[in-house]
Amino acid sequence: EIVEGGVIGVEIPSSTGGFSLILTRVDGGVNAFHNECPHAARRLDWAPGKFLVEGRLLVCAAHGASFVLASGECIGGPGRNGALKRVAVQVIDGEVVLG
Repeated sequence: EIVEGGVIGVEIPSSTGGFSLILTRVDGGVNAFHNECPHAARRLDWAPGKFLVEGRLLVCAAHGASFVLASGECIGGPGRNGALKRVAVQVIDGEVVLG
């Protein structure tokens, strides 16, 4: 369901309350990152599951930090030289699974 160059948010339930992930699709591959800006420790979406994307960059809705969709590297704004925390995922039979 993730279009090329697109970003979606998913909520992962757990016994400790769960967490939010950002899934990106770049060059046919799927990447996953915690939905938390390393600069301000807040979610990057401006509304649940709604993200600002400019070209191949994800932009933090709060402070404008820019992250590369493929790597999560911060290349502009507050938090420069940091990165989003990557989460290991696999695509199995068209479904994204942790691991």
